[in-house]
Amino acid sequence: MFHTEKREGRLVLTLDRAPVNAINDVWLASFHALLDDLDQDRETAVLHIRSALKIFSAGMDAGHILSLADRSDGADAMVADVAEFQRAFARIEALPQVTIAEIGGAALGGGLELALACNLRIASERAKIGLPEAKLGLIPGAGGTQRLTWLCGRGTASRLILTGEILDGASAERLGIVQWSFPHDALAEEAAKIAGQVAGLSRDAVREAKQLIAAAGDPARNGFAEEIEADRRLFDTTDTRERLRSFLAGNR
Repeated sequence: MFHTEKREGRLVLTLDRAPVNAINDVWLASFHALLDDLDQDRETAVLHIRSALKIFSAGMDAGHILSLADRSDGADAMVADVAEFQRAFARIEALPQVTIAEIGGAALGGGLELALACNLRIASERAKIGLPEAKLGLIPGAGGTQRLTWLCGRGTASRLILTGEILDGASAERLGIVQWSFPHDALAEEAAKIAGQVAGLSRDAVREAKQLIAAAGDPARNGFAEEIEADRRLFDTTDTRERLRSFLAGNR
């Protein structure tokens, strides 16, 4: 389903469930176990999600969805499945690590919703990106309507969700859905470079910054006050003081 490799402060998670990296309950159970470990991991700075296949992920298993339609309790079963997707993707969002989705192929439906739960998205210029659920009589219910709207605004979210449009990676970058797009042959190298750059930053500072970025979208939180407290915590760490001394010594 997927395999992992540790690389200098990064955990590279490679999706590998042929043919389209469809997500099912077994996949989710394994993924939650991985997230349990990451929640307690103070050494890993970056979770880098990529695919071994031509497709990043097609989301929920279409065959499974169709099988639910024939059940008398199909709607309840579908809602339970979608709730599990939401729970898994919310856990990605809440991780202390920076999360990066490297999108080399199609990221459609739940596959794009998986990527939207990550902090950063890097796409091949020829990737296919979209939320085509309305074509199937469904909605992107694993957080897609919410996260895409938060990310790109109501206009862009409406364009994709209400038309079922599929974008290439370059267009997705122009609309702010991904932060970088690269020629396909350069994608893996560039994504690894960005992940390595993040891994070289202060882990404590990045964790604090993630929380503060989240505060900016929450009217119940005072992000400015939280910045002050974050600065207080960081200034008392050995890592911050060593980094400041190194910078002032000209080691940049």
